[in-house]
Amino acid sequence: MIIVDTTVWIDYFRGTANSHTDWLEQQIGKQAIALTDLILCEFLQGIRLDSDFAKVRREMAPYPVFNTGGESLAVSSAQNFRLLRAQGRTIRKTPDCLIATFCIQHHHSLLHRDRDFDSFEKYLGLRVIHPRSDDTRAQHLQ
Repeated sequence: MIIVDTTVWIDYFRGTANSHTDWLEQQIGKQAIALTDLILCEFLQGIRLDSDFAKVRREMAPYPVFNTGGESLAVSSAQNFRLLRAQGRTIRKTPDCLIATFCIQHHHSLLHRDRDFDSFEKYLGLRVIHPRSDDTRAQHLQ
């Protein structure tokens, strides 16, 4: 399963062309694409018009949304945050800790455009999709 982060969904729905949105466009229907409740919340919070909100909700409906709440994930995310901070890597946003930890625990890959996830990949084994700009096939770390 590939979890698509808020950073990519925003670009995708705005029509911003980049290697990540190109990859997503090509893989919809071919890959199992999903998001978390935190990603859905972050994404929907940024929509200003009610008509756009309703449209986006309809377009997002086919994708599974995983619940990420709970004590276990909260504790694991805090431990990961502390581990990374001890290595000199401070994560700026708590939702990113929760999303990354969820992906690690459930062996999901993440498609993102947010540097906070880089430390989770480098130090904690987060699997990340790395689209290449010269073509839209991704290097998928398994």
